[in-house]
Amino acid sequence: MSHRGSLLCLPSGMHGWDHGAGMLADSLDLGRLEAVLAEAGSIEVLLLGTGAEQIFPTQELKAEFAAHGLFVEAMATGAAARTYNVLLAEKRAVAAALIAVD
Repeated sequence: MSHRGSLLCLPSGMHGWDHGAGMLADSLDLGRLEAVLAEAGSIEVLLLGTGAEQIFPTQELKAEFAAHGLFVEAMATGAAARTYNVLLAEKRAVAAALIAVD
């Protein structure tokens, strides 16, 4: 399986993702992650792959995710993809929002 561009990896499958033009720390909002919120009941951990480098989401964004029962962990996209695969193999309820690395 091969994909181009940013992805949402959800219990329902892989979906293309338009995360917007900016970086996570200052521009990502829940409106760009409606598909994740729709499946929040099936997800324990949301991995945010922030591109080539780790960028931390704001405390406000983390609090919004927590209000939906989601624990968010941000890391570079490569690390997020590896972590997603490990957690999925362990049968954990995991999802990933992965910003493509050029």
